[in-house]
Amino acid sequence: MIEITKDTVIADIMEVAPYTMPLFQSIGMHCMGCAMATGENVDQACQAHGVDTDEFLGALNSFIATQ
Repeated sequence: MIEITKDTVIADIMEVAPYTMPLFQSIGMHCMGCAMATGENVDQACQAHGVDTDEFLGALNSFIATQ
């Protein structure tokens, strides 16, 4: 099992857990494959989309744990 942190890069998440894409899309993050995703971490992405990072990380890691 993997655990995602605030510093985890979006592209790295898509590489190891592509099934999480709908969670990102549900909060307005539609560009996981774009150039920003290659260098943007979870915290930066959440800030850019007005999402609470800790809440999103909790939901994301809970979802991963059930897979």
